[in-house]
Amino acid sequence: MTTSRTPQTLRLTLLPHDVLPDGLHWKIQDGYIRTASHDEEGESFTLGLWGPGDWVTNAYSTLRPVEIQCLSTVVVEQGHPSEAEILAFLHHQIRNTEELFEINRVRGADSRLLRLLRWIGIRFGQVSSRGYRLSLRDMNLTHQALAEICGLTRVTVTKTLNHFKRLGLLHQVSDTDLMVSIP
Repeated sequence: MTTSRTPQTLRLTLLPHDVLPDGLHWKIQDGYIRTASHDEEGESFTLGLWGPGDWVTNAYSTLRPVEIQCLSTVVVEQGHPSEAEILAFLHHQIRNTEELFEINRVRGADSRLLRLLRWIGIRFGQVSSRGYRLSLRDMNLTHQALAEICGLTRVTVTKTLNHFKRLGLLHQVSDTDLMVSIP
């Protein structure tokens, strides 16, 4: 008689800036993650942003290194996705990377940051007739983190966010939430 044993599911709770181990498949239960790499000069660039319900791994990337960095406090479970889940993940990863690439190709800093905020709002926020409600605090997207994602300086991000508020493109709707107006 043989006994089969189900593999233990590894569940981790990580803090902001922690990095997940390489080569494993993680299902995000709570929190937000950034996948990133860096160029020859050491400049970091974002490959994707991921949230609850998403799979994340660097196992299929040809870039080295690809870090899976926690933006906020994160709870993940190691998983063994099916072929269909892997295919869906790869399609999602490609689309995520393409969207960020498109955002980073926008020439003007104002337009680029606004496009990023709208993309984050669509992807992770709540959509209403007024716009996209999102919590930069819950995602731990500081002005520096936003700058790194869209290739701007922290100072430019801070000035531009204040400018958006004056123009009415961005509204503070609670202590932690912003409303990004629909164009």
